[in-house]
Amino acid sequence: MQNLKQSISLKAILSKRQITTLFQPILDIEKETVLGYEALSRGPENSSLFSPVELFAQAEKDACLSELELLCREKAIENFVAQGLPGKLFINVSPSALLEAAHPKGETLQLLAKHGLATSRVVIEITEREPLAQSDLLFEAIKHYRDLGLHIAIDDFGSGYSGLKQWSELKPDIVKIDRYFIDHCDKSVVKKEFLRSILELAKITNTRVIAEGIERTQELTLLKNLGVELAQGFLLERPVLSPCQSFDECIAAQKLVDMPRNTKDDSPFIGNLLLSQQSIFVTTNCGVAKKYFEQDKLLQSLVVLNQDNRPVGILHRDQLAEIFSSTYGAALHSKRSVDEVMDHQPLVVDRLTALDSVSQKITDSDFDIRRYIIVTQEGQYVGVVAIRDILKHITDEKIKNAQHANPLTMLPGNVAINDNIERRLNARQDFELAYIDLNHFKQFNDLYGYASGDMVIKLLAEICRQVCNQKDCFIGHIGGDDFMLVCPSDLGEALCRKIISEFETAVRAYFTPEHVAAGGYWATNREGEKKFVPLLTLSIGLVNPDIEHCENSHQVAALATDAKKEAKRFVTSHLFICKRRRPTMAIVRLPVAK
Repeated sequence: MQNLKQSISLKAILSKRQITTLFQPILDIEKETVLGYEALSRGPENSSLFSPVELFAQAEKDACLSELELLCREKAIENFVAQGLPGKLFINVSPSALLEAAHPKGETLQLLAKHGLATSRVVIEITEREPLAQSDLLFEAIKHYRDLGLHIAIDDFGSGYSGLKQWSELKPDIVKIDRYFIDHCDKSVVKKEFLRSILELAKITNTRVIAEGIERTQELTLLKNLGVELAQGFLLERPVLSPCQSFDECIAAQKLVDMPRNTKDDSPFIGNLLLSQQSIFVTTNCGVAKKYFEQDKLLQSLVVLNQDNRPVGILHRDQLAEIFSSTYGAALHSKRSVDEVMDHQPLVVDRLTALDSVSQKITDSDFDIRRYIIVTQEGQYVGVVAIRDILKHITDEKIKNAQHANPLTMLPGNVAINDNIERRLNARQDFELAYIDLNHFKQFNDLYGYASGDMVIKLLAEICRQVCNQKDCFIGHIGGDDFMLVCPSDLGEALCRKIISEFETAVRAYFTPEHVAAGGYWATNREGEKKFVPLLTLSIGLVNPDIEHCENSHQVAALATDAKKEAKRFVTSHLFICKRRRPTMAIVRLPVAK
């Protein structure tokens, strides 16, 4: 009887064309653009066939799957074009529908022509949730779509029967990783390794990968760090009738303005350690709060919010357990508001607060390391971070920096320098970079010996430390006699000039009085010629990179290297301030025909 009702409902849906199309964006988190939208069909609201699972299952039972899919396809194309959505349209197609004898040929092309949508903007998603008995026919159908100029994607990769075989034989343009492997991937070693393997295979086969089903910021951060470029999920935007039409609009709407970009490891903001955790309102009574702790044995704290979703306190499990432990604890306290027993002075920070700054607040206030810090965005509660996790992260960072530090000066090396630049780019923080280089150092080393040379390098390192001993300044030692200074904008010129001044004064102590008086010394060069060599000086190239056009630390370093080369043209110490802010375009020289 139920099946008969469902069949009647389905016939009505098909005849009245009662299909609604929702769109979910697929974002390119590397280029910060919208790649396209997946079209998701729904039956009439308040209907037993509203769910796509029920809708398509019934269509398969009634042998009208092809008819339903074509209706959904037409609705998707029509609504996509009507809204003027950018990028590509992803349309789900089941292999069963493609293999039906009644499935019309050429219908998709006619629909696209009717609505003025180019075939190059359409991606056909093939699900792999069912075994395919007629794979030859499926490959023939896929070839037909590809010949029309449509792109092909495998949906839900990893969930079905023959994923790798389909990948090998269908040669898709795109593979969508099943959400099972995305769910809590940041906490599963197996899922991380699976994702790494998929990404390696994708590189080899020149296939793009979409991670779908992303619901947590931790998942997004891990995926970004692994090198995933395309992302889809509730965290970015849920399926809706009228979706966001730009990357920035989508990110802002979901309050993900600090989403990591172009980076291979975590940035130093507390938001990247964020945990979603249960919250309660200040009007909640202690009896209800007690039930939350009883239901979740791992829950240690409950953030308490006011009616504006702003944190006003935090209630700890041990605090509540203590007041309920007495003989009449339940009777006395169950109806009391949590406001009477909660901690009214928790540490609350914005999600873009630097970890070093949070660490300083923790040590200054002597917080219990078992506790949590409340994290907000624009004053609204977004989650918590365990103090223990913060301290562990900072410790790990210091260990990493120590491993890569220069053994002579103990200043951070290349890894830490690149990290610092990447982090400022990711935070869209305007900054300046100075490349500092010693002039005439080889000749000094040859004349005075390597021990003296090492002492001069350590002298320069110490001067840089002292001059740049202020917030947000970073000094790194590339190696040899080369150093990098990273600082906030508008500070670079003054800092560099002070470094030059102090170095030129201090370095005289490393020369003989005669050489100081003469302003240099005579030395033999590699060609055996006598040449006058000035005292040690500094060449510094200073750049202020355009954070909107410099995508990584290598481009910024290349800018600074070019600036340093210009400074090296001068015999005396010189600061060259580069006006160019963007990376140069690569020039490919074609061979001239003879």
